[in-house]
Amino acid sequence: MKRILQFLLIPVSLTLLLAWNWNPSKGNMTLDQLYTYKADSIIALMTLDEKIGQLNLPASGDFTTGLASSSNIAEKIKAGSVGGLFNIKTAEKIRVVQKIAMEESRLKIPMIFGMDVIHGYETLFPIPIGISSIWDMELVEKSARIAAIEASADGINWTFSPMTDISRDPRWGRVSEGSGEDPYLGAQIAKAMVKGYQGDDLSLNNTIMACVKHFALYGAPEGGRDYNTVDMSRIRMYNEYFLPYQAAVDAGVGSVMTSFNEVEGIPASANRWLMTDVLRNQWGFDGFVVTDYTAINEMIDHGIGDLQKVSELSLKAGVDMDMVGEGFLITLKKSLEEGKITEKQIDDACRRILIAKYKLGLFDDPYRYADPERAKKEVFTAQNRKVAREIAAQSFVLLKNNNILPIQKKGTIALIGPLADNKENMAGTWSVAGRFEEAISLTEGLKKAVGGKANIIYAKGANVVADSLLESRVSIFGKPTYRDNRPAEVLIQEALDAAKDADVIVAALGESAEMTGEASSMSNIELPENQRDLLKALLKTGKPVVMVLFTGRPLALTWEEENVPTILNVWFAGSEAGDAIADVLFGDVNPSGKLSATFPQNVGQVPIYYNHKNTGRPLPEGQWFQKFRSNYLDVSNDPLYPFGFGLSYTNFKYGELKLSGNSLKGNQTLKASITLTNSGKYDGKEVVQLYIRDLVGSVTRPVKELKGFRKVLLKAGETKTISFDITPEDLKFYNSDLDFVWEPGEFEIMIGGNSRDVKVSKVDWKE
Repeated sequence: MKRILQFLLIPVSLTLLLAWNWNPSKGNMTLDQLYTYKADSIIALMTLDEKIGQLNLPASGDFTTGLASSSNIAEKIKAGSVGGLFNIKTAEKIRVVQKIAMEESRLKIPMIFGMDVIHGYETLFPIPIGISSIWDMELVEKSARIAAIEASADGINWTFSPMTDISRDPRWGRVSEGSGEDPYLGAQIAKAMVKGYQGDDLSLNNTIMACVKHFALYGAPEGGRDYNTVDMSRIRMYNEYFLPYQAAVDAGVGSVMTSFNEVEGIPASANRWLMTDVLRNQWGFDGFVVTDYTAINEMIDHGIGDLQKVSELSLKAGVDMDMVGEGFLITLKKSLEEGKITEKQIDDACRRILIAKYKLGLFDDPYRYADPERAKKEVFTAQNRKVAREIAAQSFVLLKNNNILPIQKKGTIALIGPLADNKENMAGTWSVAGRFEEAISLTEGLKKAVGGKANIIYAKGANVVADSLLESRVSIFGKPTYRDNRPAEVLIQEALDAAKDADVIVAALGESAEMTGEASSMSNIELPENQRDLLKALLKTGKPVVMVLFTGRPLALTWEEENVPTILNVWFAGSEAGDAIADVLFGDVNPSGKLSATFPQNVGQVPIYYNHKNTGRPLPEGQWFQKFRSNYLDVSNDPLYPFGFGLSYTNFKYGELKLSGNSLKGNQTLKASITLTNSGKYDGKEVVQLYIRDLVGSVTRPVKELKGFRKVLLKAGETKTISFDITPEDLKFYNSDLDFVWEPGEFEIMIGGNSRDVKVSKVDWKE
């Protein structure tokens, strides 16, 4: 208090200089304690309005993701009513805005600048569900590292990524923005992404603060409809959904974003159990919490109060920053006057935001991230694009191959389909900073790859969808679909003419970029009917057909699996999509991607996921149907493509699973080993996957759970032994008391190339 009183006796500018840079002699004070001390020194100088202003995060106006907008931002910055801005792009613009805060506001507190850097900045990598199909954490981290370097060079110091929402429902559009259905895989990716963005030192000007989202359970809405109600037990939350969020917190993520949905009847942004009890008290999160876009205001429609009430509830729950809605800015002062909140609650939120700015080094140099010269050298570079091409090729999943791929660079190749010559859609959803016009289309990629050795003939063949109104709804954010209004029969005949003399047909089909993403839920997840009509016509030619599938979600491809000889799923691969796809089609890269989400036979099976539980009447293994068992009358329980599935141009043979012992006790380590042989003629990478089943528990347990994986490169004919060390930590789960425990008993250990095709052995593990 004495130190604060001393500050108040000298001019504000000098006081701030001391508060920002003064290092108190407090013994062995940690850096976090030092930042807290400095933040409190500034808070002591702030008016109530200025404190509340730090909690306000308006959109810049350059990009918006919702219906609300904020006006007069410059005047609010001068008044100290803005803590940061998001989705403003370029170092030059950010310097101008930061200058207003540093030269025209009373306290000259720097602003934080965020952006949706989801799967790359200007150099775009595959969409997140594609990144998750790589199963290589070094490459996942590398993609985030490059994104951070580019974004930070252009003024951005905060990203709203990674999205760690587990989803088992491909109808939900934002499944494209996550890492699939499995909590273990999702946790590994969350850790890698946070490390890639934040590095080891957030104060370095080539790192940015990550924001894990959406806390919590956003990926489990009823009916797969975005923003919809989520309802589940706490034991399911802890065992099946929370792990990736917690992994990001354990990795040191700097911020957390609330979700739009309700949890246990309370919207997440007002849910104190989530934001304080779980996030801060149980997991030890010490960063700041920001809402999603207008999430506080939207709680009015949820039905829990007017703007003042929902803003009060949000602050008391533990939310620190209000994105766009300005409920905090408008109502908190009145709520304080009425005794509904305390000034300490405002101070706590303000402190956490100021500490984040200290960690980012903004008090040392407010312009450290906005260097136009650095941006010219480090953004969208040839080297970054080269890495993006390599990573994209690793994300593709070969779903089927009747010895057509790889194709040769000779003869005539017919390239047919609405996504064959559309560079803008290669970016996929959530690519707000990307250079769509400079992406590589599949047509361009194939032509460059053959270098004149083969003849490439292109025809569109079909629109993305037959319904022009539907197509208009999925042609936004600068990614046109170039609709052709000629009759469908004319487009198909044009495609058949192009394919007449072809040696092979490459059919580029699937979804457009914005058919997945936010507010892009679909009730029908099959290939659009008009595209299937085109595909049927191409198959009738009798020529070999390769279906190159563009998608942001698992699709129901039963007809295609039964009728199309070869299917390569390429997701949306980013800036270098066309070149990367060509690399795989021609065999310069052997595909090694594995699915991170189950593909259903039809939408009626949804939700479908590998780590389900048994019922009391499970269908016997290998059977299609049995009366009075848990099954359907019209379709088997099996997925079309299981979690972890993906083929290669070579063949991998798994030997017998060997355990270091069949009976263990206490904290002993079990070694599970298997030999893997590349029995084909191509060098290739295989993802060896470890699953465990707890056969008897105090609560019911899944039929299997992923507990480890290795991505292994084997040369043709090579054999390697792959081993996993298993300890009781790998056996733990949350019981009915929500204690994280392991229980002695019998366990199945499984190793294989996907969740379905595994070798199995048992171990009895005693206390």
